[in-house]
Amino acid sequence: MSSPVTCRHADLDGRIAAQHQVIARFEAALWEGGFNEPVLASYQAAWRRLEALIQAKGEPDRRHGFVLVIPVADSPRHLRACLASLLQLCRAYGYGGQDADGRWRKVSVLLADDSADPSILAENRALARTYAAQGLRMHYFGPLEQMALLDRLADLDLGPIIGRHARPTFAHKGQAMMRNIAYLKLAEMRAGESEALGGPLLVHTLDADQSFQVKVATATGDAQVAALSYFHQLDAIFRDERVRVLTGKVVGDPPVSPAVMAGTFLEDVLAFLTEMARTRPQQPYPRHIASTRGSGEAAYHDMADLFGFRAGGEHYRYRCGLAGAADNAACFADFARRLNRFFHGEHPTRVTYYRHDGLNLVPARTVYTGNYVFRPESLGEFIPYAPLRLRMSGPSMGRLLKAELGAGFVSANLPMLHQRTLEATGQSEFRPGVVDRDARVDLTDEYERQFHGDVLLFTVQRLVELGYPATRPGESRVLAALDEVWLDMGRRYRAGRGVILERLDRLGVLLREPAHWWNQDPAHAEAVAHFHAFAANMRRNFGGEGPAHMPCEDPARWRAWRTRQARAILDLPAQRQSWNQALACLARPGG
Repeated sequence: MSSPVTCRHADLDGRIAAQHQVIARFEAALWEGGFNEPVLASYQAAWRRLEALIQAKGEPDRRHGFVLVIPVADSPRHLRACLASLLQLCRAYGYGGQDADGRWRKVSVLLADDSADPSILAENRALARTYAAQGLRMHYFGPLEQMALLDRLADLDLGPIIGRHARPTFAHKGQAMMRNIAYLKLAEMRAGESEALGGPLLVHTLDADQSFQVKVATATGDAQVAALSYFHQLDAIFRDERVRVLTGKVVGDPPVSPAVMAGTFLEDVLAFLTEMARTRPQQPYPRHIASTRGSGEAAYHDMADLFGFRAGGEHYRYRCGLAGAADNAACFADFARRLNRFFHGEHPTRVTYYRHDGLNLVPARTVYTGNYVFRPESLGEFIPYAPLRLRMSGPSMGRLLKAELGAGFVSANLPMLHQRTLEATGQSEFRPGVVDRDARVDLTDEYERQFHGDVLLFTVQRLVELGYPATRPGESRVLAALDEVWLDMGRRYRAGRGVILERLDRLGVLLREPAHWWNQDPAHAEAVAHFHAFAANMRRNFGGEGPAHMPCEDPARWRAWRTRQARAILDLPAQRQSWNQALACLARPGG
């Protein structure tokens, strides 16, 4: 005869299974024909009801706990928004529930502070305390804590992985090196966090300028909504023991540099002005026909074909964000004010939106370092080549993971919202590589890091096809591959600049045409000035004598880069040995 407890558990199991079906129905309704905002509250409540049923069983909850790694450098406003979105996610979907002290049982944050400004370091510490008081388990990992940890590993040569940094500031190391240092901390924390979170761990690393929301297009304009239950979905995916590393993507601002978006943006600016020239300023701006493409298409990238995406050729309309039935003149001025944001990482016309098509789990080849998840057993997969401080570190890492993990490396349709700039300033809080003084923008450092990041990425891709990293290639083979890719990238970048300059010439003709309405009324002078300033910055950086691309074409400078990149590639096996020694040391009690 069944005991009352057994019957009660069987009843709860049935109700939990039924609740999953309720959630599936709400999810279908939420996205039917687009985003249906009135359904969102019911959808979130259905997940919370599921959590209540799970807690009612009174059994240990062995679902995954999440340690969120958030590197941040001098960006407290972005960090605040990121942590606020995490707290909103916990409250909306209730994953894991709360303990008697009001803390979320299954969520922990490792805040890896790479800031240099003492006042911002203090502000970030205060933010950690603020959100700890609201129920998040916070671990602040600042420069002092980082140096203390590394001092314990002084006998190991970790410089090729985490860099060599001046003290006492120990700041602005860059996202890749900061993440690698944070992963060392995770090795030390692993056992304690697994016990505290009551189950197997998953590490979710994200950027401070992201939030647990998605961008959707509605009839009344764009919206940013907490419409995905990330932790429930990730827990379900990682129940498959074959999954080792998962990468999501981002919606909102593109995850690439302005150095490789100038051509597509100019295409859209030209189309915008051409359309405006055919209209009258008082006519309503037709926002309803603007494009709302989804993630995964890389439509913002000037060289999308290099990454296996369909090449562009069509322009994207600007989705004017002004309230009400704004006219052409108002949206012309609004677009003009946003042009300079491009240099800080926005692409005002090719914003990425969320498309709901299930989790869409597929094999991956690129890591989005601002949104990927892995088991602690994969802590050995540090971000390679980090001290080079190049862009494209995630795609380079992804090519190695694909070669080594195969089907264990996957991508899921779980994007996060990416917001490069602050609305109040139009700039990032902290943007290394972009200098913006008195409206004069210099992309030299950004451009060089992007160019050589592409060289490294496609060299690694060639070497992977030859068996790297399992097989160490000869030095001559690595150098030859680097030279071949450098020449190819040089041709591609020069061709791209040719397109940019041709479009800038056309832009100048359109802007200055006396017959166009914006040149016939002084009321539009400020907006027109924004367009001219934008064009001047474009020409300054991408023109024939522009400073941005000149270092990339200097043979002497290339020889120095070639040596550094070859050494990083060849030394990866030795670096992994040092890294694994460090992980083992930190995992030992008192290590």
